[in-house]
Amino acid sequence: MTSLTFTPLVPPALLIGSIVIAALLIGYGAWRRARGIWLRGLPIAALILAIADPKLVRETRAPLKDIAVVVVDESRSQGIGERLPRARVAAAELAKQMQAFNDLEVRTLTVNSSAAGSGTRLFAPLAGVLGDVPAGRLAGVVLITDGQVHDAPAPDKYAAPGAPVHMLLTGERDEQDRRIRIDRAPDYALTGQQAIVRVTVEDVGIGSKAGGQAFVPVTVLVNGKSVATLSFAPGETAELPIPIADPGANIVEVKAAARDGELSARNNVGLVSINGVRDRMRVLLISGEPHVGERAWRNLLKSDPNVDLIHFTILRPLSKDDGTPLNELALIAFPIRELFEEQLFDFDLIIFDRYSRRGLVPYQFMSNIAAYVRQGGAVMLAVGPEYADSFSLFDSPLQEILPAAPTGEVFS
Repeated sequence: MTSLTFTPLVPPALLIGSIVIAALLIGYGAWRRARGIWLRGLPIAALILAIADPKLVRETRAPLKDIAVVVVDESRSQGIGERLPRARVAAAELAKQMQAFNDLEVRTLTVNSSAAGSGTRLFAPLAGVLGDVPAGRLAGVVLITDGQVHDAPAPDKYAAPGAPVHMLLTGERDEQDRRIRIDRAPDYALTGQQAIVRVTVEDVGIGSKAGGQAFVPVTVLVNGKSVATLSFAPGETAELPIPIADPGANIVEVKAAARDGELSARNNVGLVSINGVRDRMRVLLISGEPHVGERAWRNLLKSDPNVDLIHFTILRPLSKDDGTPLNELALIAFPIRELFEEQLFDFDLIIFDRYSRRGLVPYQFMSNIAAYVRQGGAVMLAVGPEYADSFSLFDSPLQEILPAAPTGEVFS
């Protein structure tokens, strides 16, 4: 194809202005019947034509091929039965038939097994393949999958709007399956209270409509222990109260009974982790002697509003008598029985800070602390040289639960 193009040497606005001015001058001269006006107009027109720089362009065009993309799903669910071999055969046959068209280019994309829990992702890899394809050249997309695609975009977000998307479904005609779907679960819950988990039991396939169960037995387990057994109707959404007894991660498992002839029993189980947190944490801090560091302990523990701190400082051991009246030395008497017998298990953490065994806490109460640790309580020792002397806490019933034994040597 041959065409005439202009590549002016000056901006188009200046060229158009020059043409207008030349036309006005020549028109005015013709109106006044000036001699030689047409001869004068020829060099002006030649000059404007030279500035416009006209060129004859001959183009040779060849049509570009349309592009069709075949996406083969090889995710984990495709491994059921004969799905994957059938998908590969269908993809090969489809590509062979489309390649018979001279004006069509075929691209085949294989999406391998996705990471556990992320589902089947087909459109994200497809967007990468379509990155260099203009929308006008895309003939269409064929997805060969079992129908479970978890990243399908909204129609207005699709990478190539206007191009058709076809789907070839793999599998048997009358397949059926049961699965548990966790609709909503909290990330955190208070220990000693219940968390609400919303679940749905789904029966998928023709078998669920003909001869399906009226109610499905569902077992709820928390950290491997069964806490409830319920019955749901297929398709029913229920809110399960889950008791959160332990701080930290609580693994909640919702398991539906398997049905005859379903594809896989793996998706009959729904798992969720709920982190148990304490409403308020009670800490008992006992400083064996006054020192500068105990203020750091107080500042650290009081900085968290969820910590209830009880702090006692032993101003004078029982073995020391310097004549100071008790009403001038101690604010209150040390409540040994209340702390280490009556209210011991109400604390979440007990801290002994530079505490020495000087008869203030009798042996039987130290035994209570060891039993408290065995039943899930926490004890922390912040020690210095007193841990290596003859009054060390290691030489007490706490020895059974302490992780380190003193050698008796002190290094400065």
